[in-house]
Amino acid sequence: MRYAYFVILVLASTNMHGQQAASPFLMDSLPESRIDIPIQISLRPVFAMAEKNVDTIFTSPGYPDGWIQSDCATRYKYRFRRSPLRMQVQGTTLHLGFTGFYRIIGATRVCVNGNVLSPWSPSCRCGYDEPERRVQVGFTANFQLQPDHLLRTRITRHEPKALDKCEVCFWGQDVTNEVMKGLKEELDLSRKAIEDSFSTYNLRPLLQQAWNQLSDVYALPGVGYFSLNPKKLRMNQFAASNDMLHISIGISATPVVSSARPPVVPSPVPNLSQAANAGGFNIHLEAALQYDSLSQVMNTLLAGKRFDFSEGLFKKHVIITGAAVSGNEEGDLVIRADFTGSFAGTAYFSGKPAYDSATQSIIVQDLDYDLRTKNLLLKTAGWLFSSRITSELKKYSAIPMAPY
Repeated sequence: MRYAYFVILVLASTNMHGQQAASPFLMDSLPESRIDIPIQISLRPVFAMAEKNVDTIFTSPGYPDGWIQSDCATRYKYRFRRSPLRMQVQGTTLHLGFTGFYRIIGATRVCVNGNVLSPWSPSCRCGYDEPERRVQVGFTANFQLQPDHLLRTRITRHEPKALDKCEVCFWGQDVTNEVMKGLKEELDLSRKAIEDSFSTYNLRPLLQQAWNQLSDVYALPGVGYFSLNPKKLRMNQFAASNDMLHISIGISATPVVSSARPPVVPSPVPNLSQAANAGGFNIHLEAALQYDSLSQVMNTLLAGKRFDFSEGLFKKHVIITGAAVSGNEEGDLVIRADFTGSFAGTAYFSGKPAYDSATQSIIVQDLDYDLRTKNLLLKTAGWLFSSRITSELKKYSAIPMAPY
């Protein structure tokens, strides 16, 4: 992971008069976050499934009673077994191979111009009284994942490679080529059946399930709720080596942390887009902190707090009875403090919200009493707005972001 940008925005929702405030922030201008997730998948379970599902025994049609008659003068039948599968994946290509071991029973007769002149000779055998004959067999499968989530597979059969000849007793005739011809026909049928079944596989239903999970809202204990809000999917890499499949999935999203649970908005999984990102993440996180929640926290901390002052020979005190947080049209954070004691009333304080990287908190800079309070409330009680109260309000109006 190379880098991360965290952009924290506090939304102003209502002003001190209870009206909607015009936020100076353009939320649509927040860049999309990019998260590239490298995934490695072991292909050993896939290999084990292939080993289980590929037949280990092949025979000629109608075996053991039926015969293959390649011409008027020759007939044979064979039994073929395979070794364990050998599989190797490189890039987007799967190489599947095995060694075949076969034995043949054959017979011959005399034919001239297609006319039979003798009965079949006694059957002769190859691979029975000596080791079974061997042949190398292989397939190649090429995979391509398309933007519409279709995984396409193209399978190619390799030419069987005979490692041993098969000479039957009738005149020492080499019937290896005939066996290979019959084997290729069987393998071609298998290749076509595999390709018909797996040439196109639709991954959209599986990816839709994953997309729905990414689009869900998740509770963050003690913090609020997290929404990733995915927008796009990218396939950065799709390749394999040895027995490991390497996939790099890219997600473009607009993540949000909020103190109130937002609605879940279902959407169809988008088509894949191609990209060549180097990995890592670039996150712009929007933190939407509702003023109701902030007001509740501040009210809990400040309600009942007493401040004692001296004004000349007179002792004064103020008790905070309630506090609330809102915002104004200029993007200021506004704190309302209701108080009683030597004087009773309401004071408004405003300041600019800013992020303090040292404390990982949102703080209010230049906190001062509001113009409305300055002009209309308690003009003669300048002590009310001493640094003691403003310092206390600054302390309790700081919003720690470390949990986010």
